[in-house]
This record gives sequence, structure tokens and C-alpha cells, in this order.
Amino acid sequence: MRFFSGFGFRNEEDFFDEFLVNNDFSIAGFSYGAIKAFEAAYNSSFRVDLLQLFSPAFFQDKSSAFKKLQIMSFKKNNDKYMDNFYNNAIYPSTKLIKNYKKSSNIEDLKELLYYVWDKTKLRVLVKKGIKIEVYLGEYDKITDTKRVLEFFRDFATIYFLNKKGHTLWI
Repeated sequence: MRFFSGFGFRNEEDFFDEFLVNNDFSIAGFSYGAIKAFEAAYNSSFRVDLLQLFSPAFFQDKSSAFKKLQIMSFKKNNDKYMDNFYNNAIYPSTKLIKNYKKSSNIEDLKELLYYVWDKTKLRVLVKKGIKIEVYLGEYDKITDTKRVLEFFRDFATIYFLNKKGHTLWI
């Protein structure tokens, strides 16, 4: 299994141990990593049976003003921005994540904010026989889970996890 980490995270695949299918034909990603996993599955010349997207970063419904504010805030005070981001990402959990933090850069943030999920690519994956699973937390403070659910509903099996946030922890 190939796993792609989220923005500002590293080695967090154990967050999802209860859900991950660990075999040679699975690709998974968390948040920003879900974008990378999706593109890897789409562009793969190797067999892929399962694509697992955990709290996929989804900002194509946000205004350009929102995106510019995120970038400006990151540039102004990276540490403060990331502290706020981590607090929102782990909510409602109080687990410690210092061992999972990774320094982030503005290019990754821009890619995350401006990425547009493509339904044509989703159709191609489904036509190839790739099963897509999307995992969402009820209390996600990073993405609008209702919009994500609406967008992916025709292409994926959606697991909506009650009382969990972006990291899918309680």
C-alpha cells in the first residue's frame, strides 16, 4: 500500500489503522495526501484496486478571498498558522501530535487550496474498476464534509464517522 501524508503531517497512517487495507494494490491518502493519492491512482501504470481518501482536502467551493487570506496568514506567521491548523485538524481530540508534525511550505498550501477535484478523472477510475472509499468526520473543522459527501457520492463508498474530526480521532 502507498500512503500519502497530509499537509503538515508525516507518518500519520496509523491514525487510520482500523480502516487501511494494506496490500500491493491499494493507495491511500489523508487530507492533502488524498489529492496526491488520487493523482497517483489516476496516473498509475500499475494495478490499483482500492483508493482510500481520508478527509480529502476540498476547497474548490471556497472563494478566492478565503484562499488568499489563508496564504497571507501562512506567510505572515507560519508557526501561528500551523498551530491553529493542527488544533482544528485534531479537534475534537486532545491527542498529542508532535511526533506527526512536519514543516510545511507555501507551495504545498497553494496546491492544497487551489486543487480542483475532477469528476471526469473519478469516472475514469471507476471505469477501470478501482473502488474508491471516502472517510469523513462529523466534526471536521478543515473541510465542509457535506460538500465533500455531495461531490463524491456518485463515485465512492462514503463512511461518515460520527463524533470524529479531520484526523478521524475521538
